[in-house]
Order: sequence, then structure tokens, then C-alpha cells
Amino acid sequence: MKKLIILASCVCSFTAYAQVKLPLTKTVDSTDTYFGKTYKDPYRWLEHIKDTSVVSWFKQEANYSKAMLNNITGRDELIAEWKKLDKLQPAHINERTYMKGRIFYRKTLPGQKVGKLYYREGWTGTEQLLFDPQTYIKGKTLSIQNFSPSFDAKYVAISYTEGGGEIGTVKIMDVATKKFLKDKMYPTAGVEGWSFDNKSVLYMWLKSADNKDPQARLNPKTKLHKVGTAGTAADIDFFSNGSYPDLKIDAKAYPYVYTTNDNKNYVFAGIGTVANEMQLYYAPISQFYSGKIQWKPLCTKDDKLVRGIEMVGDKVFAITSKGVKNYKLLVTNIKNPDWKNAKTVAEEKPDQTLEAITHCKDYVLLTYSDGINTHTSKYDLATGKMSALKLPFSGTSYPFCLDNTTNECTVGITSWIKPNTEFDFNARAEVYKPGAFNKEPVFPPEYKNLEVKEVEVKGHDGVMIPLSIIYKKGTKLDGNNVCLMDSYGAYGISMIPYFDYVETGLATKGVVIAYPHVRGGSEKGETWYKAGYKTTKPNTWKDFNSCAEYLIAEKYTNPARLAGTGTSAGGILISRAITERPDLYAAAICNVGCANAMRGEFSANGPVNTPEFGTVKDSVECKALYEMDGMQHVVMGTKYPAVICVTGWNDPRVVPWEPGKFAAALQNASASGKPVILKVNYDDGHFTEDKNVTFANFADQFAFVLWQCGHPDFQLKSDNTAKLNK
Repeated sequence: MKKLIILASCVCSFTAYAQVKLPLTKTVDSTDTYFGKTYKDPYRWLEHIKDTSVVSWFKQEANYSKAMLNNITGRDELIAEWKKLDKLQPAHINERTYMKGRIFYRKTLPGQKVGKLYYREGWTGTEQLLFDPQTYIKGKTLSIQNFSPSFDAKYVAISYTEGGGEIGTVKIMDVATKKFLKDKMYPTAGVEGWSFDNKSVLYMWLKSADNKDPQARLNPKTKLHKVGTAGTAADIDFFSNGSYPDLKIDAKAYPYVYTTNDNKNYVFAGIGTVANEMQLYYAPISQFYSGKIQWKPLCTKDDKLVRGIEMVGDKVFAITSKGVKNYKLLVTNIKNPDWKNAKTVAEEKPDQTLEAITHCKDYVLLTYSDGINTHTSKYDLATGKMSALKLPFSGTSYPFCLDNTTNECTVGITSWIKPNTEFDFNARAEVYKPGAFNKEPVFPPEYKNLEVKEVEVKGHDGVMIPLSIIYKKGTKLDGNNVCLMDSYGAYGISMIPYFDYVETGLATKGVVIAYPHVRGGSEKGETWYKAGYKTTKPNTWKDFNSCAEYLIAEKYTNPARLAGTGTSAGGILISRAITERPDLYAAAICNVGCANAMRGEFSANGPVNTPEFGTVKDSVECKALYEMDGMQHVVMGTKYPAVICVTGWNDPRVVPWEPGKFAAALQNASASGKPVILKVNYDDGHFTEDKNVTFANFADQFAFVLWQCGHPDFQLKSDNTAKLNK
């Protein structure tokens, strides 16, 4: 039951001495009643994102935040420093794909905003540029969403996007001529792959390109496009609920298809949601063009296959969470897949979680984590023996095999304070040598003057929470350090150690950086993930707050110098951390954050996320969503910390009104006198590859919270005409 009555209300604003004013934000008498309980939503009007009054409100908020952020010292210096560091680095090569002797990859040169698509003949061939997204359409900076070479390597399908959006245009390039064919597919969520005869390409069709349309991403389809065809009118609905209603594919799921050199006898399909458990189908490749494929289940959700699946001929290897906490590896035969009676290749380890698998010619490589460092083992396909591999140094490692008809692999290793270093690695000889593609990064001496401390913190319920702390050597624990905490806690995604000079670089300025490994991630296995999931979600932000209390008690910082940040689903964490314990923090960043969880499923990307967070249509999950909802827990007259909410206007994942409504609620309610601002990036989405946009975005975020935490390098400029006070 809903009712909507428009009322006007006045709010105080940060306008003294300000030339740019914070907009007055009206409230409305809007309510939802679920299972006998009524929930107020006074900022529901901001969900009408195309309404001129809403567009104007966001624009005024953007102008106000820009005026304030431009007036903080140190902001421009951060951008200049990051650009300088970026130019010091060697070229960065990623997304390598091997096909028919050719290697296709994205390469970003030092100082470049976005990467370009290249290829070479073999490992040592001459590099050739295929596609430059910066020059393709004059006046626009595009980004490569993804790409897929045909099996004969004569064509490459490229999906590109604009402005940080995730609506792709797919075009097909002739590799020999480096020219696009007449084919064009739009709107899409990217290219999926090719038919083995190289005559057709598969892509994810979307109903609408409008990220703000709640219907845009419902009932997507995998479509089949014949190469050389202009337009999409003749494209075939290859896999969807429409073409296969008997499979009962949910409207919110993404039905995808893939073909692979690992087994050319079959075509594979899957049902994509945010749920970790795979739901896959397969059929003989002879049915590819039949018009009605007889799909058979390869695995169901009940099999609980997660994290990785690899095919080696007719053998199918997969990680499972069924009946175990830290995951184990199974193998079955594709001719008669039986996961209930599958052979266990690697039993669960008591002290390490199985993170990922890949394979080369003679081995399956397994990656484990002890929560901080990863460890690699290899399974010999011929003998069935398992053995541990020694890595060049400790850290987070990720092996992959570009051409798995050989034993030549690549492994990258990074840590909190060591940049990613890549090695070429022969799995049989177990010999490492410097990587042929990515050279070792270069950083100034101050980055070597950092250290890390790993501790465990007692949580609100007695559970021990891992906490990683990074700081400059010699830092005094006198309670006066500025500290930035960052965490996530959703989808089972762990805060694995990685080097990020944008955030880690703050430690060189004396800032303590802390990463709580909260429940909702999977640092301690599947049970750790499910302990921060739906009804247990409060553990996520309570763990974060427990770590904040520890940092204060151990004199790393104090509440006047402590800031927290959460991004995307981490918006639940940070919005509830500060609404539950506003006394712990001086400032907070809600970066493209889910801060209005009860309304999330009514956005374009919301339905696909209900397996992770829940739905208001279920009585138990509805209560859980209320607990997660930061906006719902803003209380009038509370002394909240300074808050910067950030949104990308082109964001397809977290619609701008989620952080917008949270910012509006805080602006109306806070009694602390500290600023609450909404930064609107009109050239961005959920994120963007464009480094110029990214650097400016994070410089604004960090400058704001460091200013509020009293860092001497980040203060308001002396020009009184630009001061913004309450």
C-alpha cells in the first residue's frame, strides 16, 4: 500500500559566505506498508530521476559540492602526484586472449586515459594497433567494454561504451584490414563469443539503453548475429526465457552463452545473477544452428558450484561449497555429469580457502588463501598427484594460462605495499622468469617506507575480525594520526591484499590506512560470507565499527581524525556504520553506494541483486533490508560526521537517487554543523577507465575527508568569498 502527498519543507544550508547555495530539499509524505509495518520515505520524489525538478536538484548539489571541493588545499596536488606516478609506470597490458597463434590484448601506456586494443603474432611478434577508443569518434572518449576474437583470429568483436556507462555498442573488425564491417549491435551488455565456424557472434541484448529505466535490464537475451549483416533485425533470440520458456529463466537474470576451445563438442549456457552458485546448461554443438537446442543441465544451484569451473577434454573440474566451509575441488565427466557422486580432487583445507582454479596442458592449478597470502598447488592430470608450488615472494597471486595447450603460464603477485609484479612460469619445470608482457612497476622511495600490521579484533559478538593496517614506518601511536578505513563486505568478495597507489599513497603522507575484513566477504570461507548476508548483514557494519573502536583504543587514531569509506555494496556498510555509531567518525565517503536498500530492487539493476540482499516481497528479507537501509536510519537532530556521497550520472549499477536520497536525509537531519555534500560525476558511471576522471573523483573524496579529519595538507583556502559554512 502506498500514498504520496507532496509537502514542502525548509532545511538549513551551508550558505554563509557562499556564492553557490545548497538547494532546499523538500520532503514528501510517502510511505510503503509491508507485512503490517509502515516505512516512511520522505525523499521518494528524488526517484523520478528524469523530472526537471529532480535534475535541477542534482545539478545544484553538484555545483555546491564542486565549489566546496575546489576550495580544499591538497586536492590538485593529489591529482598531479597520481599523474606523475602513472607516467613513471611501464605500459600496462591486460585481458590477454590467445586464438590461433595470435594474442589480443588491451594496453594502456603511461599517461594515457584509456587502453587500446592490440594484437601480435605469438609472444614475440610485432605489436599492431587495432582499435583506439580515444580517436574513433571525434570529441568523445570511449572505453573498450570487452572484446572477443573469432576462433580463426580473422575477426574481433569489440564492445565499447561512453562516459563510464555500461551500455555497449558491438562492432566487428576485420583484423587484416583493421576496418570495421557494417555490423552494429546496440544496446548491449557486451559481446559473449563466437560460433566455431566464425560466421556468427553472440552478444547480450538489452531492452533499453536507459540506465534509469527500471525495465531496461529485465528479460535480457543472448542473441546471435550473422557476420556481415547490417542492423539487428535478423538477429536470433538464441537463449532467453522467450526462446526457452521451459527453463523458467527469471526476468532479472542474465542468460548467457559461450563456446570454448577446451571442448568443441558442446555449446554452453548459463543463468547469470549475483548468486555465487552456478546454473549451467550444455548441448551438442551439432544443435547450434538447429533453432531449438535441447539443453541439459551441467550443474544446478543445489550442486553449489562456485568460484570456478574448468574443462579439460571431457573432464569438468569445479569448486564447491557444498558441505564444506573452505571449499573443495571436484571432477566429473561431461558425458554424464554427476556432482553428487563426483570425485574429490582436493579436500577442504582447515586453514586456507580455495579461491580459484585454472589449467594448462598437463596440470590444474589451484589458488588458496590464508586470508592474507595466497598459495598455489598443481594437480597432475596424468598421475593425479597434488603438489605445492613455491612462489617468488609472498602476497596475493593469480596464475593464468594464455595458451592451455602448453604448460607456459603467467603469475602476477602483489601485496598491500608491493606493486603487482608479473612472471612467466613453466608449470612442469616450475621455473619463473620476468614477465614478457608487463614489466616491473617503478615507485619513489617513500613507497618502500611503509609497513603492514595484521591483527584480529574482537567483534560485537566475540568473533575475531581480521584487520590489515598500513602506515609509514616510525608512526607514533599517540592517537593523533588521521586514519582512513575502507571495506566492502558483500557477495563473498574478500578484501584481498593489493597495491593501489591512489589509496596506499595516502600512507606516505602519514595517513593510517585500515582494511577490516568484515563478514560478508569470504576471508574465512563460506560461513564468513553467509554471516554477513541478508538477515545476518548487520555483522558487516558492526565488524567495521568494532575495528574503528580497536584503532581508537590502540591509539592509531581518535574519533576526530577517523574516516570511513564504502563503495557500491559497501554503501550499506558505511551508511549503517555512521548511522549506528556516528560518534566514531569525523567523516565518511559513500561512494556510488547502496544507501537505500529497501528501494534498491526498484531500480534498473536492483532485481538481479535480490539473491544477495533480499526482497521486500518476503517478510523476513523485508526486515533485513530495513536494517541495511542507511537512509531509513537517519534520525533528525543527530550529530553526524561530515559525509561526501558520490554518484555517477551514467551509473547502471547503483542509480543516482540511492546516494542522493541518503545525502538529502543527512543534510536535513544532521545537527553536528559538519558538511554533507553530494558529488555528481556527469562524466562517469559506477566507475570509468578514464584516468583523468578517476583521479579527479578520488582526489575530491580523499581531500574532503582528510580536511574534516584535520590533516594539515588539506584545509580550506584562505579566500573568504568561497567559504561554505552552515
